[in-house]
Amino acid sequence: MRTFRRICVYCGSSNAVSARYLDAAEAVGAALARRGVGVVYGGGKVGLMGRVANGALAAGGQVIGVIPDRLQDLEVGHPDLTELYVVDSMHARKMMMAQLSDAFIAMPGGFGTLEELAEVTTWTQLNYHRKPVGLLNLNGYYDPLLAWVQRAIDDGFIRPQHRDLLTSATELDALLEILATVEIPELTQWLRRP
Repeated sequence: MRTFRRICVYCGSSNAVSARYLDAAEAVGAALARRGVGVVYGGGKVGLMGRVANGALAAGGQVIGVIPDRLQDLEVGHPDLTELYVVDSMHARKMMMAQLSDAFIAMPGGFGTLEELAEVTTWTQLNYHRKPVGLLNLNGYYDPLLAWVQRAIDDGFIRPQHRDLLTSATELDALLEILATVEIPELTQWLRRP
C-alpha cells in the first residue's frame, strides 16, 4: 500500500461554476491537509484551484504552487502559499508538479485540466513514473471521459490492462484508497515485433 507525502490536484481556474464544485474543492484541500498530505497544484488564487489551496491552508496544510510567469504576471498567483514556484512555461510547470507529487487527482476543470490529466496518465502508462492517477468524479463530471476510455479499450486503442491507470471515485476517501492500492502495469514491451 502506498503512502502519500504530496498529491497533485488538477482542477479548473474558473469562478463561473457551480458553488458545489468550489465548495468541494475547498473540502478536498482541507481533507488532504487533515491527513497530513501536502497539496501540489497550479499556483492560482482563482476558481477551484484557489479553493483547494485555501482549504488546505486553513486546515494547516502544506500547499506548493507552480505557476508560469505569464500567469503570475496576470496577477492570478496565490500570495499565501507555503511555497510558490514561478517557472517559464506550461511545460516546466507540469514537469515540476509531477516531480513534487506522489499521486495525481483531477477534479472538474477545462482544457488545461484535461491536458494535464492526459499527459500524466500517459507518463504512468509508459512508466516514466509509477505514480497513480485518479478522477474525483463529482456530479458525474467525468462520466463521458470514462465512457471514452472504455470505447478506446473496446476499439483497441488502449490496452485492457491499462484501464485502471485512470481510476475514479465520487468521494475523496474512496479515491485515496484506490490510489494507494492500484496496480500499475510494468511496461516490458510496447509493440510486438513482426
